[in-house]
Amino acid sequence: MTVITVSTVGFGEVHTLSPAGQWFTAFLIIASFGTFAYGLTLLTQVLISGELVADLKRRNLNRSISKIENHVILCGFGRNGRRALQKLIAYGQDVLVIESDPQIIEQYLKPFDVLYLEADATDEDTLKQAGVERARALVSTLSKDADNLFVVISARSLSPKIRLISRASSESTERKLRAVGVDSVVMPEGVGGGHMASLVMNPDIVEFLEHLSVEGSSDSNLEEIELSDLLGESRSCTLNELHIRQRTGCTIIGIKNPEGQYFINPSSEEILRPNSRLFVLGNAEQIKALNDLLREQNANPIQKNT
Repeated sequence: MTVITVSTVGFGEVHTLSPAGQWFTAFLIIASFGTFAYGLTLLTQVLISGELVADLKRRNLNRSISKIENHVILCGFGRNGRRALQKLIAYGQDVLVIESDPQIIEQYLKPFDVLYLEADATDEDTLKQAGVERARALVSTLSKDADNLFVVISARSLSPKIRLISRASSESTERKLRAVGVDSVVMPEGVGGGHMASLVMNPDIVEFLEHLSVEGSSDSNLEEIELSDLLGESRSCTLNELHIRQRTGCTIIGIKNPEGQYFINPSSEEILRPNSRLFVLGNAEQIKALNDLLREQNANPIQKNT
């Protein structure tokens, strides 16, 4: 009788009910209808408020974060963070943003297809959730130097090989950041002031450099190429042996050797060794042709003339 009543199928009574049974059935009908109406009201409220959709989005976001690897973690999404994200996306790099301000997330992150965590980047558990052990680099652009220092210390302890880049507002902070193992430190105020001074003294040079791009999307691009992946771990050769200018149209404007020394406008007889880096100027097609050429050289080593 309870199943028949609750399901409202409307069959007759199994047996004649006593007065107590009739009272129980009446209470059961009212309670069942009330429970159904309350549940329907809650479901409608959830759908109207968007909580269900938001919960599904959070689940999908957490699932994507758990799978991401070889990505860049961007801590803080102020003006510097937004500019850094634009550049990284232009390179086709996967980025995960950590931001604690709900207004910034609502305005800048939710409307776009960007992975993010609404959390405190100085919390070590947040870095673990962001996959710092799987990330290739971490960029900290938080407004407070102490927070940036804490973030990079935590990141270095969790992932000793990760590349760390941090913002700093003073020279003393820069020294402390480098002391704890930060690979690169950027002082926005110093960079901006130097750029303004250059506009006064060498405006044409600055305008010329602004026509160059490192994003791979303009007519003139600067590209950094790792030779170890292209030439192998043991091969060495000279720039002249590669015939880069003749075969690709690219121009090699600089070299960084394995010891970290830079050579600007190298000669054709400059020796390229494994773990060296080339700084190349050319358009997208020329740079692609250069990569193809270096892979070909790796597969078919050049025999030196004797």
